Amino acid sequence: MNAIYTPPSGLHGKLRRYAARALDRTPLSYRLDRTLVSFSFDDVPQSAATTGAEILERFGWRGTFYAAAGFTERTTHLGAMHTDADLARLEASGHEIGCHTFAHDDAGGAPVAATLADCGRNRDRLRHGGVKAPPRTFAFPYGEARPGLKSALLKPYRALRGVRPGVNRTGADRGLLNAVPLDGGEPGLARALDYIEDAALSPGWLIFFGHDVRENPSEWGCTPAFLETVCDAVRRAGFEVDTMAGALETIEAAQ
Repeated sequence: MNAIYTPPSGLHGKLRRYAARALDRTPLSYRLDRTLVSFSFDDVPQSAATTGAEILERFGWRGTFYAAAGFTERTTHLGAMHTDADLARLEASGHEIGCHTFAHDDAGGAPVAATLADCGRNRDRLRHGGVKAPPRTFAFPYGEARPGLKSALLKPYRALRGVRPGVNRTGADRGLLNAVPLDGGEPGLARALDYIEDAALSPGWLIFFGHDVRENPSEWGCTPAFLETVCDAVRRAGFEVDTMAGALETIEAAQ
C-alpha cells in the first residue's frame, strides 16, 4: 500500500472513466438558493487530521475525512498517516469520518464483490478503532469507479464522491459526485479559486478534496497557506460550508 499507484491511462483508461460517468447514474434533482461547499480529505494523512482540520475549525467549519484504515499508523508518500486517536478526535469535534476502502485499491478494475468486502473491512476497522458513527458517504480511491459498483455502494452509503472537477448542480450523479482537487501549487490554487467564482454565478454543491496539508506537500497535497486562501475565498463569497453528509441533507430537503 505504500507504493505510488497510477490508474490506467490511454484509450482504455478514458473509456473506463467515461463508462463510469455515463452509466449506472443516480441523478440528484434539486434547486438551491445558495452554494454549498464541502471540504474533504482522502486517506487522512496526519497533517490533514491536524493542520487541515485546525484551519477549517478556525473558520468555524467541519470537514469530511475519508479514512482508508489500512493506512492507520503507517507512513506513506503523503507523510505520517492518521492514528485511531486522530479519527476519534476529529469525530468528537464534529467532523465526518467517511469511508474509502481498507486496501485503497483501484475499484474501477476490481470485482464489485471484492470492493464491497474491502469497504466492509474498512468499516469494521474504523469501528474497532473507536469511530462511533457508521460512515454515511464514500470516496472512490483514485476516483476510479465502475458501473454496477456505484449502485451497489449506494446501499451502505448515501453518496459517493469522485475526483473529476466541477460544481455539482441538479442532475449530478449521487454515485459519482464531482470534486475539485486541493493540489497543484499555484496553478492548482488558481483552479480552485476559478471554481469558487463559477459557484458564485450559479448555486450548486462545490466539493473540494485534498490529502496532506504541510509546508512541503506531496504532489497530491497543499500547503497550509493554500488551504487558508481557498477557505478565505469561500468565506468572502458567503457560501454555506458543511460536511458531505450535512450538505447532502440540505440538498435532499431542496428536492
